[in-house]
Amino acid sequence: MARMMADCRRWPSDSDCSLTIIGEEDEVVRAAAEHAASVHGHEDTPELREQIREFLEPAEAYTNAQREHEPMPG
Repeated sequence: MARMMADCRRWPSDSDCSLTIIGEEDEVVRAAAEHAASVHGHEDTPELREQIREFLEPAEAYTNAQREHEPMPG
């Protein structure tokens, strides 16, 4: 199974979060949902987890360089 990445640097946030999570898809979704709830104040719901799953990127796309923020999907 391919390793995936959730990168908080992709989205604007009040805390200017720099966390990147890389691992197997289900692990990343679980950890990213827990992070979104505990740090960013989101409710950990099945809908949030599905949205996170849609935002995942291949782990090979990781770079240590700064990222431009993308607009949050509507």
